[in-house]
Amino acid sequence: MDVLAELHDALTTRGDIHPTASVAPSAELGRGVRIGPWCSVGPHVTIEDGARLVSHVVVDGHTTIGADAVLFPFCTVGLEPQDFKYRGEPTRCEIGARTQVREHCTIHRGTVTGRGVTRIGADCMLMAVAHVAHDCLLGDHVIVANNAVMGGHVSIGDHAVIGGAAAIHQFVRIGRAAMIGGVSGVEGDVIPFGSVIGNRARLAALNVIGLKRRGFDKAQIRTLHTAFRSMFHAGGVFATRLAETRARFGADPLVAEVLAFIDAPSHRGLIRAELARD
Repeated sequence: MDVLAELHDALTTRGDIHPTASVAPSAELGRGVRIGPWCSVGPHVTIEDGARLVSHVVVDGHTTIGADAVLFPFCTVGLEPQDFKYRGEPTRCEIGARTQVREHCTIHRGTVTGRGVTRIGADCMLMAVAHVAHDCLLGDHVIVANNAVMGGHVSIGDHAVIGGAAAIHQFVRIGRAAMIGGVSGVEGDVIPFGSVIGNRARLAALNVIGLKRRGFDKAQIRTLHTAFRSMFHAGGVFATRLAETRARFGADPLVAEVLAFIDAPSHRGLIRAELARD
């Protein structure tokens, strides 16, 4: 009985693998993993408990798929980056728990000249045909809509929403709970809670809908909005406006988060509002 129990545990640990799937013997599969028809799993892949590869999914490289994540048909995760400097180094790719990667998404592993890892957080949704390039870092609860693409080294904060067919330049930082409008070309950093839109995106407003969904109350949003107008819609030099905002509202946690984001080093500079508006 002990031998049978051990055999049962071993089979259970390997999960439910369709006969047409190709899974390397050294791949590590957690309990309850399901791998559907015609999937390919490489030798350095770890798939944690309850994750599911629906069908025709390719996972390669030193890649970890988090618990209960779901990868849909024809997505590829952890393949070599689109970078001429890459020479096959054992860089990594990580997908967080419960994240959904929809059809035809491409997520590439990191580079040694970058962070060495491409990481997507927990509870994210990457809709069909989205592309996450090498060395990108996405936080938790991020939504990336259909056909959105990002260059290498992009950072996206928790609860951000990337609209359909948006294009994000290399090294851009997207702050927490920001909203990127559909078909926007994003060349600079987007402040936390900001909302940008345009062929070359401009800072249009705060992402008020996102703030409400995250549970912030009216008083918090009102203070942030007043500080936002002080920074981006008042006259004069931006550095002076920033200092005045810091003096007036710097103790507020949400405003402090925006100010810290602006103060942090940036490769691409900051997206600002073009016009004063309500």
